[in-house]
Amino acid sequence: MGTASSMVSPGEVIEDGYGGEGGEACEIPVEVKPKARLLRSSFRRGPRVIGASFKSTGSVDLEYAAEYERLRKEYEIFRVSKNNEISSMQKKEAKLDEENKRLRAELQALQKTYQKILREKESALEAKYQAMERAATFEHDRDKVKRQFKIFRETKEKEIQDLLRAKRDLEAKLQQLQAQGIQVYDPNDSDSDDNQTTVTAAGTQCEYWTGGVLGSEPSMGSMMHLQQTFRGPEFAHSLIDVEGPFANVSRDDWDAAVASLLQVSPHVPQALWSNTVRCYLIFTQETKAELDIFLKKHTSALRRICESLGHFYLNVFFPEENAASYTVERKQEIERSSVCVLLLKSTVTSSVVEDCEEAFVKNPDGHPLVLYLRTEEDRNLTGPIRQLLERVNAADKAAKIKVVDHSGSAEEGASLIYTQLEKVIKQELLGLEGADAECKDSGMDEGREEDSGDVLWDLHDEQEQIEAYQQACSSTTSQLSFQKYIDRLNDMIAAPPPTPPLLVSGGPGSGKSLLLSKWIELQQKQSPNTLFLYHFVGRPLSTSSEPVLIIKRLTVKLLQHFWSISGLSMEPSKILEEFPRWLERLSARHQGNIIIIIDSIDQIQQAERHMKWLIDPLPVNVRVVVSVNVETCPQAWRLWPTLHLDPLSPREVKSIVSAECQSMDLKLTKDQEKKLERHCRSASTCNALYVTLLARMITSRSFGSLEKSLEQCLQCQDTMSVCRLALKMTLSSLSTDRERHIMREILGLVCASHNGVSESEVLDLFPEVELPVLSSLLYRLNRLCIVTLRCGLIRFQHLQAWEAVRLEFLGGGSSSTAYREKLIHYFNQQLRCCRDPLHKHIHHKSHCSVRTTRVFVCVCVCVFSQDRVTWRVADELPWLLQQQEDRTKLQLSLLNLFVSQNLYKRGHFSELLAYWQYVGKDKSSMATEYFDSLKRYEKSCESEDSMTRLANLYETLGRFLKDLGLPSQAVAPLQRSLEIRETALDPDHPSVARSLHQLAGVYVQWKKYGNAEQLYKQALEISENAYGAEHASVARELESLAVLYQKQNKYEQAEKLRKRSVKIRQKTARQKGHMYGFSLLRRRALQLEELTLGKDSADCAKTLNELGVLYYLQNNLDAAKVFLTRSLEMRQRVLGPDHPDCAQSLNNLAALHTERREYETAEDMYERALDIRKKALSPDHPSLAYTLKHLAMLYKRRGKLEKAVPLYELSLEIREKSFGPKHPSVATALVNLAVIYCQLKKHSDALPLYERALKIYEDSLGHSHPRVGETLKNLAVLSYEEGDFEKAAELYKRAMEIKEAEPSLVCGNAPSRHSSSGDAFSVRGPAPLPHAQR
Repeated sequence: MGTASSMVSPGEVIEDGYGGEGGEACEIPVEVKPKARLLRSSFRRGPRVIGASFKSTGSVDLEYAAEYERLRKEYEIFRVSKNNEISSMQKKEAKLDEENKRLRAELQALQKTYQKILREKESALEAKYQAMERAATFEHDRDKVKRQFKIFRETKEKEIQDLLRAKRDLEAKLQQLQAQGIQVYDPNDSDSDDNQTTVTAAGTQCEYWTGGVLGSEPSMGSMMHLQQTFRGPEFAHSLIDVEGPFANVSRDDWDAAVASLLQVSPHVPQALWSNTVRCYLIFTQETKAELDIFLKKHTSALRRICESLGHFYLNVFFPEENAASYTVERKQEIERSSVCVLLLKSTVTSSVVEDCEEAFVKNPDGHPLVLYLRTEEDRNLTGPIRQLLERVNAADKAAKIKVVDHSGSAEEGASLIYTQLEKVIKQELLGLEGADAECKDSGMDEGREEDSGDVLWDLHDEQEQIEAYQQACSSTTSQLSFQKYIDRLNDMIAAPPPTPPLLVSGGPGSGKSLLLSKWIELQQKQSPNTLFLYHFVGRPLSTSSEPVLIIKRLTVKLLQHFWSISGLSMEPSKILEEFPRWLERLSARHQGNIIIIIDSIDQIQQAERHMKWLIDPLPVNVRVVVSVNVETCPQAWRLWPTLHLDPLSPREVKSIVSAECQSMDLKLTKDQEKKLERHCRSASTCNALYVTLLARMITSRSFGSLEKSLEQCLQCQDTMSVCRLALKMTLSSLSTDRERHIMREILGLVCASHNGVSESEVLDLFPEVELPVLSSLLYRLNRLCIVTLRCGLIRFQHLQAWEAVRLEFLGGGSSSTAYREKLIHYFNQQLRCCRDPLHKHIHHKSHCSVRTTRVFVCVCVCVFSQDRVTWRVADELPWLLQQQEDRTKLQLSLLNLFVSQNLYKRGHFSELLAYWQYVGKDKSSMATEYFDSLKRYEKSCESEDSMTRLANLYETLGRFLKDLGLPSQAVAPLQRSLEIRETALDPDHPSVARSLHQLAGVYVQWKKYGNAEQLYKQALEISENAYGAEHASVARELESLAVLYQKQNKYEQAEKLRKRSVKIRQKTARQKGHMYGFSLLRRRALQLEELTLGKDSADCAKTLNELGVLYYLQNNLDAAKVFLTRSLEMRQRVLGPDHPDCAQSLNNLAALHTERREYETAEDMYERALDIRKKALSPDHPSLAYTLKHLAMLYKRRGKLEKAVPLYELSLEIREKSFGPKHPSVATALVNLAVIYCQLKKHSDALPLYERALKIYEDSLGHSHPRVGETLKNLAVLSYEEGDFEKAAELYKRAMEIKEAEPSLVCGNAPSRHSSSGDAFSVRGPAPLPHAQR
């Protein structure tokens, strides 16, 4: 505090210090001299000046005294003034204390009143909401009845019209017949029609088969109205499409991340190449004894382990004496191998060193490695062995090589190798950590069912499709310039709906599959939020061309993206009928586009009949692309938008030939190039397959010189003739007649089989063939585009190769019967491998009839040979017998219970039905046959394992009968399965829950809901006790209960169970990896770790960042933090602290700290990343929007709403610039900003944002979309807060209507948003016309 004069200015009004009302401040004119001068003049030292008077000195002292007195008076005045001010302030303080007490009392009273009013308000609001819900339920029921009546009326009116039309046609025919004088039979003349019978000849189709023709009912598309609004291109909500997969840390990106890894998996070598455990053995003459013992005694056990889980097993080795002749094959086999074993003693050869260099030194982390070292008692190593081991040890930086150091006998050494290999195969290759050696039957079945619920499907079919796509992407011919076709495909996909399927046409071998694969690969990288469902159809009559299996696979793939695959029927006709409904129902829930690609659709059996859904209108965000040959394209499909592949240009032909010549270190002369150019001018010689095959044949020089090979090849005018020439050329290149015979036999077997033959099956059929010879032959045929390995099976690469083999080696197909007989004999041998121990028992039953005895033999055999009933036997044997038209043997093979179980468990339900249809059995007699076989089998079951298998068989039979529509007959086997499991295992065993679940499903189908509910609850209790509350089995029971409650109209209970089930499935999927996500993540992470050991570089920092994201997705946050921090530090060193890549690392670390609830650190890193991206990137860059979004969410989470508002506003601005003002993403940003305004009580600012978002959602997604309902609900709450109760009730009512009408995955046939029976919606443009009945 200063003086009064220093606190105020002249003219200001101040409060009087003596309690007056105030006055005007005045200045006191006081002259103050400088004190320093006064003191200097008063106390100046030094000698007195001569001549100075005494008076002058006294006058100075008097002046000082006067000055002192004046200052004393001024001080007294100031002191009194301040004392008065203090007393005044004390009076004010007392007065304010009294006022504060009064206001506190009033505040307490107001708080009590407020709490009372608030409770009354909440009670009134709850009562109002309950009344609104009752009203909405009543109106929904009324509208539902109206819609049902409308559908019923329209259906009956159509039936009446059809009957009247038929009546008129019959009357016209009757008049014509009468006019021609033909007597017409009158049914009224008959005495009775009760005795009329229908006779079915033996072997013809029975009533059951003719009653339900597959896909004969009209598809639902005939009743659809399409939404005539343009829904622009969908954009991903994450940053994956901007910076690639695994660039950013986000739990929201889990599905897209794993899907991206699945999409880039062609570039990631898999541990099991083509479904085969390939064990590459490197040995010397000194360790050949161990190798021979291992092959003789232990290989069969490893093969059984792999085959029981659906994989092949193959030992690959090249003897020293001829290893030098197979240099290329050895390198290829090492690359394909799943595990490499090196057997050493004291000496090594050059081939062993080369193989060791390739497998153990260059790529030590590519596959598991086992080193067997046989040492002498003194344990001294020779020089070459020591040098080799030092190199191997130096390359093994991660110490992953399993070393077996042995000094005993060769037999003991082989046993040690087997033990180590068994451990590697189980734990590292097949993922059976801690599993039992005999991992079969129930264990495997339970695991598969656990992943897929009640839907049974074949993993081999899925792997075949993945490998077909990968092989097309990695093909050298895929480097063709398809850009013009890709651009046209993009334009056609982006066209506004309704869009019919897009047709890609071209001649055989024109590159349709390559184009589609390349386009899928590019689209998946650019738009990972788009869901791609593809299927590559193989040759006719193969599994990949079966229409029911194709549609079921597409449906299951579609359902897997929505955490639910229950409710899918197994009956073939229903699968085809319900696919468009599933597609429409799930497309409404998907945020992006759904694109379905079917390659070579014209190869599907009866494509027009089974693919009728293609003719119906598609949902607005669904596109379908199919490819066909020009010659075989159905006439009705030719009206679709078509992209035709033109013949190759001369430049493209030259580029393919040059690439092949360069790969073989050859160069054509200019004359040879001109010859090729003149030759490749017709349509048949200008397609991609022809030119590729021609170039490979020329560069192989199998006819001697390059010029001679060129002359021979130029004589071929089409692809078929080139393929036949390639076969002849390969035959002539083989050294012995025996090898040529083997080649003919192998290709004949592949041609005559259902899906091909495996390498191990070829070696079984031809024991004299050595693997090096087979490997070399397959390498040559693969290079010449004849065969390939897919899912472990040797198959033809294309249809022309299959046709060329038929013409060249099978006499146009006349010799196929002999090759089928060889395969039938081979697979029968696997079933009969244990027949001898049964002879006595069978002869004891000689009193049985011939037919019963034969069935009994087959059933008894399967008791002992279950281990040999692999998926290959079930796939091939029944099909081969059907092709041979041997109905008796076919029926016997189907009555082998384990063959039928294998087919059914892998989802080949339609195939099993087709076999029984061919035999001539209806469903009732088929059920009786199976039940009798099971009863006979049960008599031979004594051990616990056999009783467990018996229970599995009874359960399979019950499920099979349920899917056949025979619930009354399905109850007995399921109850028997339950009794066996409760007795043999335990009443609380998880297998008992499986039996209860299946039995409940039968009761649901039987409409006995009370019994079903009780059984489901028992199964749920057992599963929770056995696995815990968050297991996939618990989710399955919850989902089944939700379906049951939905059928009983208990919607609230059903919704609660469904949400809990979805949460469990999402959590378990993220824990162990949905669709093998984590196994892919781990494999990718191990590969990347090796790349981070080099010097600092931008690429190394990028790899470290990707590693951090991968470990984050595996829930290993500690490892993720280490790698992300290293990535940030390296980027700051190499690129500088302000580089955008540093912002990416900061952004990822911030997300990781947010996951750990370390919000302050996360906020700091987000702000640093935002500053960098604001400086380095454009204002509308998606990366900037990504950081803005997450920083705003963090501010919101921490309650810093004022700081979040400008970020949400900027995010909205970026989305408007990027997507346009009417995109759904803009509406989402508007809603987010409006929510913040509401939380800040800025209701007037939030209202226009909500209204604009609602308009965008309605225009782009339709009036019945769930996003519209959510926005209406928010608007209702806002209106209620502002006191507009009537408007709030109206908006809430509309929101509830949308929620009630929303299609549910849990149940039923909810009204479609495209259906004419659903709620109407406004559209822009002219009103859509209903599509005519097709």
